[in-house]
Amino acid sequence: MRLILFLLALPALAHAQADYTLLGAGVRTRPEFDGSSDRVVDVVPVVRYYGKPWFARTSQGILEGGARWNVRKDFDVGAQLAYEAGPLDHDPGASIGVHAEGDRMVGRVPLNGLVRIRQHLDTDRGVELDTRATIGVYGSHGVLAGVFMQATWASEKHFQKYYGVRESGLLYTSLGALASYDLTQRWLLVSSIEHRRLSSDAARSPIVHKQSGIYASAGLGYRF
Repeated sequence: MRLILFLLALPALAHAQADYTLLGAGVRTRPEFDGSSDRVVDVVPVVRYYGKPWFARTSQGILEGGARWNVRKDFDVGAQLAYEAGPLDHDPGASIGVHAEGDRMVGRVPLNGLVRIRQHLDTDRGVELDTRATIGVYGSHGVLAGVFMQATWASEKHFQKYYGVRESGLLYTSLGALASYDLTQRWLLVSSIEHRRLSSDAARSPIVHKQSGIYASAGLGYRF
């Protein structure tokens, strides 16, 4: 399964708060795999930790951890070990890669941008490249809310291993919304919804029955 998780604690909105660690769990409903017409329900973790230089998080689409360094104001680079998954639940794996991430305010609107490349440890699974943007749309009365957009590209090895087609390039695009609500000073409710659409190349795979699918999740986190 892909640990898309529920994307809480928007990095772009974190400028308005003191830094904190968040741990919790939730449930998510999703397609059995990208392209499946069947659905499953997962129990998923919530992780947000930013130390110096170590970090761990589920807030940028996958479960990942590693080290990050600030190279200029509001711009970080890092290396990460991440949990990855193929289109089938029995085919999990891990990847290693690097990323660059920046935060910016446009007027009163917080923006976060991420570029991340990852090589699966099983090299037959190939390489993926993510570009992701998160825009804060509301931050008041204990509520943080935002929207995100992501495009993921993959190598020919990845297409061949997961979907059985000899292609490379755009794998999928997604558009979603996410929010958190402060129940107390320590406890937060978190949720997200995401619409993901496979590229036409991936959709040619015989295992793909639906080109798009919905991911939705909700959970509870404790802030340290």
